[in-house]
Amino acid sequence: MTLILAGDIGGTNTRLQLVEFSAGGDFKPVCEKVYASQEYPDLVPLVKQFLRESSQELAEMKTPEKACFAIAGPVVNNTSVLTNLGWTLGAQRLQESLHIKNVALINDFAAVGYGILGLKQSELYTLQAQEPNPHAPIAIIGAGTGLGEGFLIPQGGSYEIFASEGGHADFAPRNLSEFQLLQYLQNKYQISRVSVERVVSGQGIVALYQFLRDYQQEKESPEIAKIVRQWEREAGGNEKSIDAAAAIASAAAEKRDSLCEKVMQMFVEAYGAEAGNLALKLLPYGGLYIAGGIAAKNLSAITSGSFMRAFLHKGRVSHLLERVPVYVVLNQNVGLLGAAICASRL
Repeated sequence: MTLILAGDIGGTNTRLQLVEFSAGGDFKPVCEKVYASQEYPDLVPLVKQFLRESSQELAEMKTPEKACFAIAGPVVNNTSVLTNLGWTLGAQRLQESLHIKNVALINDFAAVGYGILGLKQSELYTLQAQEPNPHAPIAIIGAGTGLGEGFLIPQGGSYEIFASEGGHADFAPRNLSEFQLLQYLQNKYQISRVSVERVVSGQGIVALYQFLRDYQQEKESPEIAKIVRQWEREAGGNEKSIDAAAAIASAAAEKRDSLCEKVMQMFVEAYGAEAGNLALKLLPYGGLYIAGGIAAKNLSAITSGSFMRAFLHKGRVSHLLERVPVYVVLNQNVGLLGAAICASRL
């Protein structure tokens, strides 16, 4: 039995987990805690506190042999700079400071890529049922705070995992409303190009609300208007007291706000179209996995039919995407699971 430390490092919270890994390939979590990242000057004291606390809870000293930390940001040569925390992390320094033999740093969406390899069928919702081809690529996409995209390529008996910056590709309007949205965002932010992440993400949900409110002059409800105004006042600051995207999605799901319903309809269609764009580039007959917090938390919107219609609406090559297995990832800790899987391979 090998003891592994898995971490998911974000600008707001850091989630750490001790996992026992057996020779048979089973992962058994033994302790998990969440810490406020901003309260620590570096990752080292945070991890040391976690190891002390977990050893006290488990009534024995726990020293992991391997560790992997998923970082919400770019990782180059096993190093990462978290500008919003002021942390500079390097695997070699972490090994020495924490007395762990093997440490790896990976991008948080690469961790999602590892994580889907360990998911159970019960942790997936099937949007398009097809038999996965084990020799074909796998695609991953996930809208949350931003938009992550990545892919897995089969190599021998396993997969190589690759993160990408596909979320920063250009937003591609498909109809008059989306062309108007593009122009609205260019004017609002005084920018010459709009990335797809500005539309397909949590911030994108709010942007769609603002667009429909301002450009198409859709009527607001007092409740959601108050929430969005507060979000707008806090925009650009480090601390936000309200999640406007979640409030909009909730009001839409409960069918108590027509503007929010239109927002989520437009969002789901843009999300499905971008997932289809990714699928065209990779032909992921091994499966396309929709991760990120938004899809799992808004499953009824994703499964309403609009997502898959936009996914498949690709003109004369639409039939190619009918063969792609498409799943929604229901396990919100898939990145943490991925960090554990990555660590087990070190």
